[in-house]
Amino acid sequence: MDAGATRTRLGEKELRDLLEVGRALVADLDLESVLQHVLETARELTGARYAALGILDERKEELERFLYLGIDDETRRLIGPLPRGRGVLGELIRRPEPLRLHDVTQHPRSYGFPPGHPQMTSFLGVPIVIRGEAFGNLYLTDKVRGDFDTGDEQAAVILAEWAAIAIDNARLYQAVERRRGELERVVRGLEATATISRAVGFETDLELVLELIVKRGRALIEARSLTVLLEQPDGSLKVVAAAGETAEEVADVVIAGEGTLASSVLTASAPERVPSLADRVGHGLEAVAGHATSAIVVPLGFRGRARGVLVALDRAQGSPVFDSDDEHLLTSFGASAAIAIATAQSVETERLRHSMRASEAERQRWARELHDETLQELGGLKVLLESARVTNRPEVLESAVGKAVEQLELSIGGLQALITELRPAALDQLGVKPALEALISRTTATSGLEISARIDLASNGGREPTRLSTEMESTIYRLAQEALTNVVKHAEADRAWVEVSEDEQQVVVTVRDNGTGFDPDQPSGGFGLVGMRERADLANGRLLIDSSAGHGTTVRVVLPAQRADTAGRAEAVPERRAVT
Repeated sequence: MDAGATRTRLGEKELRDLLEVGRALVADLDLESVLQHVLETARELTGARYAALGILDERKEELERFLYLGIDDETRRLIGPLPRGRGVLGELIRRPEPLRLHDVTQHPRSYGFPPGHPQMTSFLGVPIVIRGEAFGNLYLTDKVRGDFDTGDEQAAVILAEWAAIAIDNARLYQAVERRRGELERVVRGLEATATISRAVGFETDLELVLELIVKRGRALIEARSLTVLLEQPDGSLKVVAAAGETAEEVADVVIAGEGTLASSVLTASAPERVPSLADRVGHGLEAVAGHATSAIVVPLGFRGRARGVLVALDRAQGSPVFDSDDEHLLTSFGASAAIAIATAQSVETERLRHSMRASEAERQRWARELHDETLQELGGLKVLLESARVTNRPEVLESAVGKAVEQLELSIGGLQALITELRPAALDQLGVKPALEALISRTTATSGLEISARIDLASNGGREPTRLSTEMESTIYRLAQEALTNVVKHAEADRAWVEVSEDEQQVVVTVRDNGTGFDPDQPSGGFGLVGMRERADLANGRLLIDSSAGHGTTVRVVLPAQRADTAGRAEAVPERRAVT
């Protein structure tokens, strides 16, 4: 119904305004901003008191969203539910073409207005079509002066076309941004998985591997907290590492291994995403979940067996609920994490096995030396004295006592050497430098090996070096002792060099020989290198071996400096390597 137009076409100024509006609209890539701009421009161009924009649902049967201008908050509250596209508004949905009315209430499909709705008369509606598909409709009512005319309709149609282009651009931009975000998350996932894979090759300390897993996994899906729970012999699950808001609260927490969400994931070896923990009855994660509302639990499976689970709690940004992409990323990450954990556990078990074998071999050596030397010497001494006593001849008895004294002196000397090797008194009383000097002298005397030494430890301004911590001095001494023992036993060398140097940050122990050398990559049947590596690891140090057949061997150990305070206590050990 046309109320009789006063304009049949747009003026030059209006066309210029529409051109400027179009440029502004297509330059705006934020969809909500574009929609708001369309409403404001439509009111300004047509002089309408009220403007609205209805966005269709996927089926194009009714309005999914309804945006408006010109109605205050109190009036909006009185109106109640927003229109869904029935009555006159639905006419444009059924017939997507411009509609101009003198009085909207007189249209055959008009339902009237709900209580509290402002009265409206003149009406102009135009469809917004994007790539041949209806997007929604632009509605204008109550022109301030008279009815909407042909010029208003033309302006609204052109504005709707501009809006269609701008909306399409904004939606494409949003899609590109969303896709870019997805790709960035995939890349982060690959980076995190690659980090864990590198950990398998370069880091075998279980504690560091677990720390790496929880920090990288949490960052990967932007979770508030991430926890690693490993299965225990009794079937329960224990928190062995955590990162995020609840990390300190859940340390060493143990949860039941039966009838819980974690146990079902462990048994099925399949992840589970829980949008609402409150609605998941009997999830059993109360001890680790805290105030979290959502979770993802993924298995840590390796070689057909789940060893534990990763539990992620609440997204840190936006909605706390995780989506399917988060689940997929964490599941892939968990597969690599499981390999890293299994590898570190295997190395730890093997180190313990080697350590036990090394300790047993050491006990056998001490037992053999005590049996073959000291015990046999004491046994011979007993036979000598008993034989002399039986003869009942003073001269024989006197001779036997003399020989016994000589034998006792030898035995005492042997025991003293054994005790010194076990724990030299100089190490406790004088420090590591005198203990090392005594060790080098004994080794030179007993083996014939020519040893050059340079021991350069920090001093407090006097001639004597300041003491390192007891643990550090013991580690330095044992490393040098074991390295020299290896040279004497295996290197076939005639010269060796011992160097110990210290600065503010570290102590470096170097033992070098001109012997036959060996291939460090080939497994060795002895326990010397295993013991040295374990000592270095316990002191947060690094053991480096440079050797090849025919070119001697250099053993170098780098240890973080750890100095004793005036009360004889060790200062704090520097933190271990940081995980980034």
